[in-house]
Amino acid sequence: MAPFEALKMARERTLDLVEISPNAVPPVCKIQDYGKFLYEKDKSDRAARKKQKVIVIKEVKFSVTVDEHDYQTKKNQAVRFLGEGDKVKASLRFKGRQMAHRDLGYKIINRLILDIGDAGLVEFMPRMEGTTLHAIIAPSKKAEQQPPAPKKAAPAPQPAAAQSPSAQPAPPPVAAVS
Repeated sequence: MAPFEALKMARERTLDLVEISPNAVPPVCKIQDYGKFLYEKDKSDRAARKKQKVIVIKEVKFSVTVDEHDYQTKKNQAVRFLGEGDKVKASLRFKGRQMAHRDLGYKIINRLILDIGDAGLVEFMPRMEGTTLHAIIAPSKKAEQQPPAPKKAAPAPQPAAAQSPSAQPAPPPVAAVS
């Protein structure tokens, strides 16, 4: 249909001629209320934004003299962050004379990468930036597919006095065998 005719039809119905897809050949237009079109478009855009996953980089800081328990705690935090779908930046800052022993820092970061294993993929291998050693670990595809299970609170035990004396415990369920 010619654009002039479509515009004439829209004006007769007191509606607007809205261009739906301008890149199509010929362009696709629709006769409708333009305000309603904008509202529906905004609504679909908001729904699409709601489904997007924002990638956050969480940082786990180490030192060259990290103790075993501290290392395990920070490793567990990194695994938890990766399980939630966030990236992890493992950083290790060298202070003073520790710069002479960079190999110790590389050992700690590489050990973290090996310990994390399948929970994450190394996005940036360890590298020095000034006095800091960085590595960035992204969540693996397996970890992203499994959403974290919601934590359930244990039911609070009820005191025996709260139960009525006439209430008897229910008999155990009997399984039917076919």
